[in-house]
Amino acid sequence: MRPSGRAPDALRPVILQVNPIRHAEGSCFVKFGHTHVLCTASVEGRVPPFLRNSGQGWVTAEYGMLPRSTHTRSEREAARGKQSGRTQEIQRLIGRSMRSVIDLKAMGEMTVTLDCDVIQADGGTRTAAITGAWVALSLAFRKVVKNRLLAASPVRGQVAAISCGLYKGTPVLDLDYAEDSEAEADGNFVLTADGGLVEVQATAEKRPMRPEEVDALMALAKVGCAALFKAQQEALGD
Repeated sequence: MRPSGRAPDALRPVILQVNPIRHAEGSCFVKFGHTHVLCTASVEGRVPPFLRNSGQGWVTAEYGMLPRSTHTRSEREAARGKQSGRTQEIQRLIGRSMRSVIDLKAMGEMTVTLDCDVIQADGGTRTAAITGAWVALSLAFRKVVKNRLLAASPVRGQVAAISCGLYKGTPVLDLDYAEDSEAEADGNFVLTADGGLVEVQATAEKRPMRPEEVDALMALAKVGCAALFKAQQEALGD
């Protein structure tokens, strides 16, 4: 029995609230159960120095956790003067995930920065951030097209992410903190709606995983992401 009482292949309740931030070109407040992440997309008419005069755009991301997003207060990274390795790794993952479904050449020389701020954490913050960031990014490009800065959206597909793991020997979908902290193995799966695989981050915590267990986790990830793709479409009104 999972601590939450969910079936092994059941997601937590997923909510995608669009445009909660009035000033951002696109925004999404995503909830995976008690994990809540605010994702905003900001558009700028310039690119980083390494892309100047290339005719190509750029999509990047920043990620952070509020001090009381967890059980105890954590110090703000700004107060420490540097980001943790975990923060840098996650924001790079979010950026890679978004760029996998964007035609950067079709953007022209503009940059979209995705800010993913964890309001409350209960496991799966990076997967929630990726899922919500895609919605915010899509909304931002729709606004760009509406304002006639681009003729068409450069979004070429959907991307979402979900966690899976082995809990008491059973493959389970969408781990919360109680499961993640006790899991024998866990992984984050970033998939596209057309069946593509962007990235897998999987770790055996207590014992090595067997190939058939890895296959079972991948199968669960496909089930979970299929539901997330549908939720994204519904949030956008597609």
